[in-house]
Amino acid sequence: MPAPENTVRRSLLIASAVLLSTALTAPVALAAPKPSTSPSATPPARMSSVGGARLGQPGTQVNLASGVPVLPKDVSARSWIVADAESGEVLAAHNAHWRLAPASTLKMLFADTLLPKWPGTTEHKVEPSDLAGIGSGSSMVGIKEDETYTVHDLWLGVFLRSGNDAVHVLSAMNGGVKNTVAEMNEHAEELQALDTYVVSPDGYDAEEQVSSAYDLTLIARSGLQKKDFREYASTVTAKFPGETKKNKKGKKVRGSFEIRNTNRLLAGDVDVPVYQGIAGVKNGNTTNAGATFTGVAERDGKVLLVTVMNPEKDESNEVYKETARLFDWGFEAAGKVEPVGELVPPKSAAQAGARPGPSASPGEAPGEAGGAGTGAAGVGSKAVASAAAGGGTDGMGVALGITGGVLVLLAGGAFLVNRRWPLPDLVRRRSRP
Repeated sequence: MPAPENTVRRSLLIASAVLLSTALTAPVALAAPKPSTSPSATPPARMSSVGGARLGQPGTQVNLASGVPVLPKDVSARSWIVADAESGEVLAAHNAHWRLAPASTLKMLFADTLLPKWPGTTEHKVEPSDLAGIGSGSSMVGIKEDETYTVHDLWLGVFLRSGNDAVHVLSAMNGGVKNTVAEMNEHAEELQALDTYVVSPDGYDAEEQVSSAYDLTLIARSGLQKKDFREYASTVTAKFPGETKKNKKGKKVRGSFEIRNTNRLLAGDVDVPVYQGIAGVKNGNTTNAGATFTGVAERDGKVLLVTVMNPEKDESNEVYKETARLFDWGFEAAGKVEPVGELVPPKSAAQAGARPGPSASPGEAPGEAGGAGTGAAGVGSKAVASAAAGGGTDGMGVALGITGGVLVLLAGGAFLVNRRWPLPDLVRRRSRP
C-alpha cells in the first residue's frame, strides 16, 4: 500500500545488510547452559559465548592498538555493542550478553517474526478483545474499537509510536498473544538470539522477560533484510487513521492525524540533533529496562549497528547521546580495529552452509527484498533526502532517497565501496535529475 505523500524517510545506503558473517563454516557457538531468565543486578561472571568467547566476558571488550581511537569515556550504559552490519564483525562491546529487560526494542523481534504474514493492504476491524491485556501506562498510537485499519496502518503504529495497542491487534490477527509469544521465542532461537526470552510481545515489563545487546543487534540485522522493515523503521512522520465521527451535517467522516517517530536520532529533539546517516531502528523505555535503543547508520560506505541498554547517567535522551558517541567511535575505528567477535548467522543458514538471499515480504518475489515491491513505500512514493549528509570520496555531501522503493543517490559523484558482499541487483547509482 503506498505510503502517505507527506511521509518522510531516512533511508539506508544499502538495500539489505548481509546476515552471514565471514566465519560461516565455523562451528556454531553455544550459549551458557540453562541461563536464568531473570535480569541480574551485576553482569554474571559467565555469560553466553555466542559470537566469540570474549563477548561472554564481563566488562569492556576492545582491541586497542596503534591508530585505533580510544573509546568514548562518557558511556554509562550497563551493556552496549558496536558491530559492522554487513560483515558481522563486532568492533567493541560491553557486557554484550548480559540478560536485561529490553523494553520496546523487543518490538523488532515482533516485527521480524510477523511482517511476512500479511500484505500491507489487508484490512482488519478491531474487536474489543483485540485490545484486552494491554499494560497500564503503555505507549499507544490511538487505535479505536470497531474501526477498520490496514496492516500498513498497524505497522506504522508499531514502528513510529511504539504502540502497544497496534502490537495487540496484530497479535490477535496472528491467533492471539500466547501464539505470537511462542512464535517470537521460536524465531529468536532460530536467529541464535539465545539470551532472549519473550513473555509480552510488545516489550512491556514482565517477569523473566529478557534480551541482551548482542541479541537485539542480531534481531535488528535480521529485520533489516526485509524491505518493509527497513522502510517502516526509517519513517519519520506519517498519517494515521482517526475515529469515525459525524460532521455538522450528520454525515459520518473519518479523518487522520500525524504521528511522529519517537526515535530521537531519526526525528531529532531539542537536545538531540538528527544523527548523520541514521536509518532506524527501535527505541524503548520502561521502569525495569530503563532506556534501550538499537540504531543503524551509514557513513562513507560503512554500515554500523549500535545497541545501548540502560544508561546509568540520568539525563534527558541519554541513550541517544551515548549511541551517537559509539557510532562516532565505530565509524572512526572501522578498518583499524581488530574485531572481538561476530554476529552469527541464523541456525538454518549455518547448517545449510550457504548464504541466503534477503527475506521476501508479502508481495515480493524471492530475491526482490532489496528492491521495488509492496512494502511500506510502495511504487510512486516521493524521493526524499535522508539524514546522511557526510562527505563522500570527493568531500561532497551524499544524500540518499527512495523512489518506488529503490534506493538512489541524489548527489553527483562516484560512490566507491569495496563490499564483502554484492549489493542487490535493484540498487542502482543514479545522478540527480
